[in-house]
Amino acid sequence: MRLRGPGRRRTVAGALCAALLALAPAGCGIPENSEVKVDGSGPAAEAGSSSFRRDEPPSRTASGSDREAFVNNFLAAAAGEPDGAYARVRLFIAPESNDRLQKKPGKETTVNVVRLSEKPVITENASGLFTVRLRVQQIGQLRADGVLGPPVVAETEYRFSLRGAGQEGAGGSGFYVVDPPNVLLLSDRALRQYYQTRPVYFWNSDQTRLVADQRYLPLVVPDERLVSEVVKWLVGGPSEWLSTGVSRLPSGTALINNAVETDDRWEVTVDLPGDDKSKLEKLGIQLAWSLPELDGQLQITTRNQSRVRIDDVDRHRLAQPLYPLPESPQRFTVYNGAIHALAFPDEPGGTVPVAEAANRDVVTASVSRADDKLLAALVVTAPGGRQRLTAGVGADPVPVLHPGPQTFGQIGRPAWLRSLGADQPFGLVVADSRLYRFDDRARMSPVPLNVSGPVTAVAASLDGHRIALIIGGLLYVAAVNLDGGVASPGLVRRVPTSLTELSAVEWAGENALVLAGTAGRPAVYEVSVDGSLETALVADVGARVTHLSTYPTNPVRPLPGVPIMYEANGVAYRYPLVDTIRRDQVRAASPAAGVRPGSPTAPFFLF
Repeated sequence: MRLRGPGRRRTVAGALCAALLALAPAGCGIPENSEVKVDGSGPAAEAGSSSFRRDEPPSRTASGSDREAFVNNFLAAAAGEPDGAYARVRLFIAPESNDRLQKKPGKETTVNVVRLSEKPVITENASGLFTVRLRVQQIGQLRADGVLGPPVVAETEYRFSLRGAGQEGAGGSGFYVVDPPNVLLLSDRALRQYYQTRPVYFWNSDQTRLVADQRYLPLVVPDERLVSEVVKWLVGGPSEWLSTGVSRLPSGTALINNAVETDDRWEVTVDLPGDDKSKLEKLGIQLAWSLPELDGQLQITTRNQSRVRIDDVDRHRLAQPLYPLPESPQRFTVYNGAIHALAFPDEPGGTVPVAEAANRDVVTASVSRADDKLLAALVVTAPGGRQRLTAGVGADPVPVLHPGPQTFGQIGRPAWLRSLGADQPFGLVVADSRLYRFDDRARMSPVPLNVSGPVTAVAASLDGHRIALIIGGLLYVAAVNLDGGVASPGLVRRVPTSLTELSAVEWAGENALVLAGTAGRPAVYEVSVDGSLETALVADVGARVTHLSTYPTNPVRPLPGVPIMYEANGVAYRYPLVDTIRRDQVRAASPAAGVRPGSPTAPFFLF
């Protein structure tokens, strides 16, 4: 078996080979017995300069006399193999200050990832030293298992000094750090440059669907260790925040020696309690999706010689889709109080997914495919300026929507939990600043959360086992346990971001979110699920975003980018073109006699 291509280590945010798209099955979940070719989405980010290997951080002297470059390199020195992090950082520290940074005996090596709030402020003082002030946002603590956990320190500022390497009789060039912080620091920029983000997949509680967890692999790790590293991640279990929504491997499972490649086949040997062949088969599917670089054969053997062999890993993925998705999403919008299809060139058009009798007084809507049916949830106006949720399940178009028994002052866009399918239709919705669970008859019940504050938005991932929330103006994620057909969010985890005044959130990919807020001006960012990586998509929207909808990139049905539609100041837009959605792009949009034409609002995708 090969690890594909010279640039095989790539971010895996979304990428099945386009030639295989038409072959992906549309069935729900992952079948018990069956046989998706995944390529990387692009090369890893370039790192550093030509004076050092692209997968290793620069040396102390690489910055020459550039003080700011030296500080940035110091904030990258911890990147790479965890065992050598302290040694690499101490090379930047002046000999007289080296004892200020010591690894505590018996403690796992962890690195504090920070985002600089501004450029380093460097000033020269009377003693000839340079004082450095770093203002930072704490992102999290990167562990040896590739998990970026929540931050454990609260500092928003670090101060230390620099001196020339030739001062006080010390030979050499460049600078040294004097009085360094007593923790390992890594900038988010260095995390992006010297690590690869990888999804690793765990089964949900009933072993029917895989759920992605985010890990970071140093680029310096050689290709031949990749299979072993991923097996160790699976054996170690999921990130803490995800643990309530997924299953671990049986207690006592362990990798025996390292995975080896022999005769064009990768062989993995594990100690699996019970020696259960069905669990070996499940592990094989986890590895196939967690190692999209692999093709050819994969053999998993237990200590007692039970064995599962996958003859063609590519075909095995193709037969075990992560979740059912149609070939392309369809776009809809609310226009003059009713759902209408949107018409854009080179995109498949759709028909209105709910019956005409139910398609009136609509404020916002969410419609999702489940098996051969549709799940529809509409927010409609109610007497007295209030709003009501209506919901139903049925063939396309959904014939009947049931009105919920309660009305509210304001209801947000509903989010169906796709994992349960049409037989157990449940979703989540925000109403009057509280989170509610709803069913196909729009019956709503409040959902308790472990943090207080007004809830203003909720979004569900493609797998249906993870949600993103805006609570008290802050971003959170949580796993959802769907045992017994009841959606029960676990402990929520705060996701740090530089955006403020958050107003809307949706999923952008397996481990990425699209977030609307303020960065000096109203903006839309893509943010990783742990907050470590963020990219401005629309730096200046012009007004507060009040509605957001996406079709997440994914390894089953990838598109070149994340299609996004949003609404701001009553105007609907689509991204990446950043065009307004016009009335002439709304199908069958002629208003009734005497009704003044409105504008398209609350656009959404159906998939």
